[in-house]
Amino acid sequence: MQATATVLVYSDDANTREQVRLATGRRPAPDVPLVEFVECATPAAVLTELDRGGIDVCVLDGEAVPMGGMGLCRQIKDEVFNAPPVLLLMGRPQDAWLATWSRAEAAVTLPHRRGRLPPAGRRGRRTVRRPAHRAGQQRGR
Repeated sequence: MQATATVLVYSDDANTREQVRLATGRRPAPDVPLVEFVECATPAAVLTELDRGGIDVCVLDGEAVPMGGMGLCRQIKDEVFNAPPVLLLMGRPQDAWLATWSRAEAAVTLPHRRGRLPPAGRRGRRTVRRPAHRAGQQRGR
């Protein structure tokens, strides 16, 4: 068994990168080596790190901006010789087909993404009422 495994974590959100590090831990299982993390906030940084070599697995945030992890994964699989396996973090289970398109080895759905309201918050938004239609005015469509 190798001494360490290097995991590249890509997200524009430092909190997401931190959550991946904390969820993985330094030794995720007794039969795997210690984990070292390389954090990247931009697609260019990811490609630079992959060109350097030594990355054992990539964890890419599918919700990152300006380039999501799914598009970046597809680019990596097209352009990087012997690309490491990729785990995609998705915001919605409906995006599983995109994970397949990206050629990622695995994908997981996160329970809550920044900028998205949980169901209770969405219900609160629906209570905002639109102005009543006035007689003689046409409704916009």
